[in-house]
Amino acid sequence: MTQGYVIKSTGSWYEVRMDNGDTISARLKGKFRIKGIRTTNPITVGDQVMVLNSDEDEAVITELIPRKNYLIRKATNLSKESHIIASNIDQIVVVLTVVMPRTPLGFVDRVLATAEAYGIPVILAFNKVDIYEEKDEDRFDELIGIYGPIGYEMLSTSAETGTGVNALKELMKDKTTLFTGQSGVGKSSLINALDSDLELWVDEISEYNDKGRHTTTFAEMHFTDFGARLIDTPGLRSFGMIDIDKEHLAHYFIEMKKFLGDCKFNNCVHINEPGCAIKSALEAGEISENRYNNYLMMYNDDDLKVKYK
Repeated sequence: MTQGYVIKSTGSWYEVRMDNGDTISARLKGKFRIKGIRTTNPITVGDQVMVLNSDEDEAVITELIPRKNYLIRKATNLSKESHIIASNIDQIVVVLTVVMPRTPLGFVDRVLATAEAYGIPVILAFNKVDIYEEKDEDRFDELIGIYGPIGYEMLSTSAETGTGVNALKELMKDKTTLFTGQSGVGKSSLINALDSDLELWVDEISEYNDKGRHTTTFAEMHFTDFGARLIDTPGLRSFGMIDIDKEHLAHYFIEMKKFLGDCKFNNCVHINEPGCAIKSALEAGEISENRYNNYLMMYNDDDLKVKYK
C-alpha cells in the first residue's frame, strides 16, 4: 500500500496524488464509513489515504489517515446531515465583495464561526476593489471597522489589477489553503491571478440579478507554482452550520470569548439573562451590533444542537 492526498472527488471515484508525484484514480473499498460522522462524503479533498492496487490494476482506498481538522456545512441533500468541504486545512481564505454582488455578513460570520470551531485560521479577502465607488469605499471601511479590531487578517484584492495578489501568495506559501465564498465574488479569477497555469473557468455576473453562477463543480486541490496547496471549492449561495452546540456558540465569536467568564450565570447564552457580560460589552460598543445580531440568528437556527435540554 502507498500513501497519497485526495485532490478531487467526483462521486464514487477519487483522484489521489501519491507521494511520488503521480496522480491516480481510486475508488473506496466496500462501505467506507467514518466513525461518529454521518456525511454525504466519507472521503474528501485534503484527506490523506492509503491506496492499494489490486490484481486488475484498479486502485482502492483502504484507509483514511486521521484528520487534523475539516470544514463542514449542512448538506443540500436532505437525506444526509452534513457535507465535509475539505480536510487537513492550514487556513481558509473567504473571498467577499461589497459590490457585484454584496456578500451578506451572515454568510461571512457563519464561515468564521465554523472555522473557529474547528481551529482553522481565516483570511478575509475583500475582492474587486478596482470597481469600488465612494459608497462602496464607505461600506469597505465599515467592514474593516468590524473585523479589524477582532483580529482577523484582511486583504484588499483585485484579479484585474493584481492588488493584493503577491501579499496573498506570501500568506499561502507552504500551506494548504481553502478558498471559499459566495457565487460571483470572483474567487476563480483571483485564483487564476495567483497562478495563471491553473486556468480555472470564469463566468460573468448575471446582469439581471447581480448574482454569480457556479464555475467550480467539485472541490479540488491544486499545487501552485509558488509552493502552496490551494483547495478551490464551488461557489456557495449559503453556509448552513451543523454539528455545533448552541451553548458553545459564543466561544466561536472570538471577540466574545474574553467576556465569557464574567457573566453572572455559568449557563448564560447571552440573550436575555441578567448580568450578561457580553450584553454589557455590546452596549459599551466593544462588540459589533452586526456580529451580535448574526450570533442571535445562528443561535435560533434549528440545525444547531441543544446539548443540555
